[in-house]
Amino acid sequence: MDYTVRSDAEARSGRIDEPWGSLLWLAGAKIGNARGLTLGRVVIEVGAANPRHAHDGCEEALYLMAGELEHSVGPEMVTLRAGDTLVVPAGLMHNARSVGDVDADMIVAYSSAERDFRPEDE
Repeated sequence: MDYTVRSDAEARSGRIDEPWGSLLWLAGAKIGNARGLTLGRVVIEVGAANPRHAHDGCEEALYLMAGELEHSVGPEMVTLRAGDTLVVPAGLMHNARSVGDVDADMIVAYSSAERDFRPEDE
């Protein structure tokens, strides 16, 4: 059987802290444990927002586990609450601001093991 297990300790050792929150990559090509997808956990602190960006080579699915987000998707704005799922098409600019009483905690998945990231200003 061909599979991998990544422990919580392994995942947490690769945590990326940002001014707005943190990223925890769980699966993907850069980690070496997935060939067809990227999976991560993202936290956006209350009142903070991640930068507006697009993923030109893949779709993104976001499942909000806790908190509340105002999420820009192209020219639209949607509000997400815990339990909501948002799917963003490849190439569409988007970002999120945590507007709830607790940090926004979400699982994100991408349809490519090589997740790309293009900031809005490029």
